[in-house]
Amino acid sequence: MEKIRLEIIGMSYSQSQTGAYALILGEKNGKRRLPIIIGGFEAQAIAIELEKIKTPRPLTHDLFKCFADAFNVEVTEILINKFQEGVFYAQLVCSDGNKVEEVDSRTSDAIAIALRFNCPIFTYEDIMKAASIMVEEDEDKPITMNTESKPKTSTKQEFTGQSVAELNEMLQAAIENEEYEKASRIRDELNRRNRIRK
Repeated sequence: MEKIRLEIIGMSYSQSQTGAYALILGEKNGKRRLPIIIGGFEAQAIAIELEKIKTPRPLTHDLFKCFADAFNVEVTEILINKFQEGVFYAQLVCSDGNKVEEVDSRTSDAIAIALRFNCPIFTYEDIMKAASIMVEEDEDKPITMNTESKPKTSTKQEFTGQSVAELNEMLQAAIENEEYEKASRIRDELNRRNRIRK
């Protein structure tokens, strides 16, 4: 199965989950975006590495890197290999030069580790079809981390009053406004309704 390379586009404070962040991965040389909700600790670990901040003591992901280096293990790539019920799953592809092993990981941890090993992040086309959102603009946006607190606005019944046509319009508006987390929630609701119809 052909792999699609992803890169980190940005990160912002989650509007729907207190203490969480929306990490946005973008298709390399493409317009699709993959929004992933991650915890505050993992968001901090990613931001620290992106901004090349030196901490007085190693964080967990730094410790993993030191441990791997000590035993000559290299993480050669990260693969987001499954998307099930709104949850992304990932694997670390590791090598000691003789043998390759795939290790299951939370996606947020895998991305924090990918930054430390400077290795590529990949996913599959079926995951992009199921979970990505399309953006129209061609310009590259700088990587930013917006940690400004915003009120919690989402509930499980957030979109029950909207028709599919209205949801599609809302999805397009959310994408145009770069509200990727909201767009991902709308996308999930549309996917849920499609499953019910089948």
